[in-house]
Amino acid sequence: MAQGTLFIISAPSGAGKTSLVRKLLARMPELSLSVSHTTRAMRPGERDGVDYHFVALAEFKAMAAAGAFLEHAQVFDNFYGTSKAGIEGQLAARRDVLLEIDWQGARQVRAAFPDAVGIFILPPSRQALAQRLRARGQDGEEVIARRMRDAVAEMSHYDEYDYLIINDDFARAEGDMEAVVRARHLRQAEQAARHSGILKSLLED
Repeated sequence: MAQGTLFIISAPSGAGKTSLVRKLLARMPELSLSVSHTTRAMRPGERDGVDYHFVALAEFKAMAAAGAFLEHAQVFDNFYGTSKAGIEGQLAARRDVLLEIDWQGARQVRAAFPDAVGIFILPPSRQALAQRLRARGQDGEEVIARRMRDAVAEMSHYDEYDYLIINDDFARAEGDMEAVVRARHLRQAEQAARHSGILKSLLED
């Protein structure tokens, strides 16, 4: 039975992943976003159930123990998890799903969904990445230094993904992400299933 496609999107903190995903969702409303669970505090402007499902640590641990997460991990001082039922339900409904996740989580997800399409986003330079982190105005220099160290470790796993996008020019990177999604839909098997009527009319005697 035909299902939707799961797109795994990873990037170091500050590379512009979340902004690119939001733009892609606005341009392609047929896409769905996997909303992760997290124990971290809600930031200004965020909404529960939209940006994340914000839960207490005890609730998160109970969900993990019950096997509710496709993957879960501790990042810095907080926990994050991807709902297994949420992903499977959307794919079964033939919805394409975007999943923002780090490389460790991506490995776990690919084990369950080997046909998932991986997209890795990189900044044009370390200097640009540091500038973007400082421009957020959310973290002190000590935290930024830690994020930069973790970014280097994260970026070393770019070769585990199917597509690599350099976010130097935002509009170009946005177009590149859309091109990946549209190209996935143009694969022969998907097109044949989607346009079986046209193919039959073209080939019948």
